[in-house]
Amino acid sequence: MGGLGTMARHLDTIIGPGVMLLYPLYASMRAIESPSTLDDQQWLTYWVLYSFMALFELSTHKILSWFPIWPYLKLLFCVWLVLPMFNGAAYIYENFVRQYIKNIGSYGGTNYPEEYKKVLHMMTFDARKAVERYIDKYGTDAFESVIRAAEKEAKKH
Repeated sequence: MGGLGTMARHLDTIIGPGVMLLYPLYASMRAIESPSTLDDQQWLTYWVLYSFMALFELSTHKILSWFPIWPYLKLLFCVWLVLPMFNGAAYIYENFVRQYIKNIGSYGGTNYPEEYKKVLHMMTFDARKAVERYIDKYGTDAFESVIRAAEKEAKKH
């Protein structure tokens, strides 16, 4: 029972690197090569959550050392985030992060018509900021005239 007891006490050290680093690394490389963006979302979210967890651990390590169950809780959380049967990282993204991200970076974006909002959400962050500043400074009519001019120019080519 000594060998099993030792393995049980050090389960987080034995299994942890494979669950928390090796498999996510492998799956992330596969996601980069796949045409689907769903797996990209899963693994990017995983790495963001893992980074937050590492920062939390680094900043509270003296407190966490008083809780011998912490490494096992971290391992269980990472298993839930990683395993395809749970897809915990994607779940957290869909149910928590996505609502927060949609509200970030809008200069009064709630006043825009719905078709503008759809276009703004498809743009990169920097492009969206530039368009929002332009609309705030010159108004929606000026922005519509820029769009019409761009469409006219695009039809020429």
